[in-house]
Amino acid sequence: MRSITRAALVGAATLPLAMAAPTLASASTAADVSFAYTASGSTVTNTITNNSGVPLHCGTLLGNAPGGVLPPVEDTLRAGQTIGTTGEIPAATTAQVVTDIPDGSYVVLATCTSSGEATSMWISDYPGIEPYLTVFPYTVYTVQQASWVVTIPSTDAPIPETGVNFGS
Repeated sequence: MRSITRAALVGAATLPLAMAAPTLASASTAADVSFAYTASGSTVTNTITNNSGVPLHCGTLLGNAPGGVLPPVEDTLRAGQTIGTTGEIPAATTAQVVTDIPDGSYVVLATCTSSGEATSMWISDYPGIEPYLTVFPYTVYTVQQASWVVTIPSTDAPIPETGVNFGS
């Protein structure tokens, strides 16, 4: 894949996370951030543990997962994640909660970044994502908690078809 296309796909996936947060004061490590996902009803919760010592800007975002199957990373990056939440996460354990999710199947993709003079980024592991991360000019870590597929139950609405992009 061409470098410009790769940059555009990853940029679209991480654009909501580009808001300012303090730069890390010391060298970061892969173990500085962890994610733990849970779902209940129409809510997905990502419990983020930030051991970096400084606030980070994090996002818990959902993209379509047609048929309840983890789609190829390129499909998720190209379509974007249009449901989610972002914000500053202090050095501690904090829950990011996405509520009122429409019925359907989704992949959960979480990311945290240091910002200002960005030095580090943590992203939930996703098969095939490594080549897309090389476009960033700073250290990128994949977090052991992999991207996760969740199906939000429905009693009267069908699961979205392939190609449906909420928020369009």
